[in-house]
Amino acid sequence: MARAGIEQDALFRRVTKGNKLTADRLTDQSVARVIKRLAARAGLMASQYAGHSLRSGFLTSAAEQRASIFKMQAQSQHKSLDVLSGYVRAHELFEHHAGEGLLSLKKSDQGS
Repeated sequence: MARAGIEQDALFRRVTKGNKLTADRLTDQSVARVIKRLAARAGLMASQYAGHSLRSGFLTSAAEQRASIFKMQAQSQHKSLDVLSGYVRAHELFEHHAGEGLLSLKKSDQGS
């Protein structure tokens, strides 16, 4: 921020074709294009990613780190916990699962 001279307003701003930083914030379409381009560069299917991938990824990572759902809601500004939960990927799908012992064999069980 200091190097770009940004003291207030939008952090992520539009850059002109001549590489001039403007005061205009990035549009949602611009963010989506950047995400898709980076996803493709990483070898992922770009069509499956957009700006909301950042939001979903942040919330999923926060859940994995056991962040408070209320702090996550405050950060994401979701009005409803039901809507917020839709953004969080099922990271604990097999954690403390009823069939947890069936999903993997212990080393001692493999020799029998």
